[in-house]
Amino acid sequence: MKIRQMPTAATTTGFQILAVNQNTGGDFEVTRINPQLIADLATQGGVTGIPASVYSARKTAGVTLFSATVFPSGFQAVNFVNSERTVGSTAVFSDIDNTYIVPSTGVYKINYTFRYGRGLFGQTVTAGVGIVRTRNAVSTLIDSRNFMSETIGNNMTVAIAQETLDALYPLQAGDKISFGVTNAANLDSSNFNVSTANFNISKVSN
Repeated sequence: MKIRQMPTAATTTGFQILAVNQNTGGDFEVTRINPQLIADLATQGGVTGIPASVYSARKTAGVTLFSATVFPSGFQAVNFVNSERTVGSTAVFSDIDNTYIVPSTGVYKINYTFRYGRGLFGQTVTAGVGIVRTRNAVSTLIDSRNFMSETIGNNMTVAIAQETLDALYPLQAGDKISFGVTNAANLDSSNFNVSTANFNISKVSN
């Protein structure tokens, strides 16, 4: 079969994609593929059901923070583990270093919330939430936000000890994502036992 000219389609609705079936018989049969199947392969890794990139976890007790030599200064990660997941496969999360492992290169939507203690400070504290990406043994703080504080009256400051990061991030296959706290040394570790944390992540585009 020879095709010399092809019109350009502005949408995939109502169209099929032609593909060559490279089977062992050697006949290289041309087959039709629904464009949605290609989209599913890109986001789900070829697995039906929940996409391979989708993962969420919630920690309602037993929060502890840990540091690593590769982490940016002041950052400590939350000790998430697979048993705390609410959606997703254990294959994309490591209990060894408490990280989400990016399954394929693309753009990912990440939502991460951390509440320190009961959620209020009696004074301004320089600390906040952060997301760290480790690539080829080099860690980078890709997003962070300090806890907010408000002055009430003339001499009373109240800080809201809860923050959320919610944005899109370009990531590469094999990147490790850690969720934690910035300037963690400024916080009283005795309050971590009543702290909570949760995150969700999914691939939205190549």
